[in-house]
Amino acid sequence: MSTDSSFRFFLVAGEESGDIHGAKLISALKEKNPNASFIGHGGNKMKAAGMEILEHVDDLAMMGFTEVLKHLPYMRKVMGETLEKIKEINPHSLILIDYPGFNLRLAKNIHPLGLPITYFIMPQVWAWKEKRVNTIRKCVDQALCIFPFEQEWFEQRGVNAHFVGHPFTEFHKPSINKEAFFHKHRLEKDKPLLVLFPGSRQQEIDRHLPIFIKTVALLNDHNLQIIIGKAPNVSLSPIPNHWKIEDDDTSLCLEYGTAVLTSSGTATLQSAVQDIPAVVCYKLSLGSWFLAKNLSKVPFAAMTNLIAGKQIVPEFLQNEMTPENLANAVKPLLNNSHERKNMLLGYEEVRRTLGMPGAYERTAEAILSRTTI
Repeated sequence: MSTDSSFRFFLVAGEESGDIHGAKLISALKEKNPNASFIGHGGNKMKAAGMEILEHVDDLAMMGFTEVLKHLPYMRKVMGETLEKIKEINPHSLILIDYPGFNLRLAKNIHPLGLPITYFIMPQVWAWKEKRVNTIRKCVDQALCIFPFEQEWFEQRGVNAHFVGHPFTEFHKPSINKEAFFHKHRLEKDKPLLVLFPGSRQQEIDRHLPIFIKTVALLNDHNLQIIIGKAPNVSLSPIPNHWKIEDDDTSLCLEYGTAVLTSSGTATLQSAVQDIPAVVCYKLSLGSWFLAKNLSKVPFAAMTNLIAGKQIVPEFLQNEMTPENLANAVKPLLNNSHERKNMLLGYEEVRRTLGMPGAYERTAEAILSRTTI
């Protein structure tokens, strides 16, 4: 590895969470190789970190089988243009971040070119679509895992895998303190604050937020304060006037909230790391749910529960995601209850398995060690 040479990296992230991880990985790579250049698909954070954006995550992000089918012509166009661009610029390495539907197909198409391929934030093929491991074994040169059980699982199936630690272990100093956060939103410190994370995609918001509104109504607590962690580029349906919205730094909601009601996804594990009791839920279209239910090989949806191997946080999926179920699960978490104490103890177990801080630096080192001019 020659750190005084200028590496060209092509990165592909197709969702908001991938944009966050991609931006921090770019910063770590630039720290070790200041002359490196970056181009590919990502979002505002990767752009701010110094990457030239070809396709934005706002256009690439979609969830569920039926939703993806509607966008096939667009995705085929993006795939073709991506292949042509990679051939044109001939980068030293291709870095894929999560987003398996597109990225594994891209890996298949790129593999014959002999371009080194690194996958960071591995597809969760241990949960469903296990046959995809064949593509990973054949086409991916370097598989960098963020969950502790993944390295062994992939190695047993012939994949060159390495556990780099989970990015959530990075020390995160809140951008503002609790007093400033409460002042910003005109919140009262002596009243509980329920955080709502309805999702990062518009279709998730549309399905989940109406149920969240009914849930809060069932709680019927006039002392309860509500704040929504709003993802970029989504719109919220009409909500009660006294509800607050945080869209600058949603991690502050988890840092200073009393409990969180969240859609299944990245925020479930982030809740465990930031030590805020959570209730997890998710609702898909009927077609997507039918397929997911029949293809899934894991007993839980929340990563917190999967890592622990048992239920730490309650989950309510599809038809079980009712206002009544959510309200009953959230209520005891708003005070110093037995349920709250047990959940926080479970979080401690989960955090211990996630590795030491420095995941992005270790990932950058691993990539650069395999990248040659």
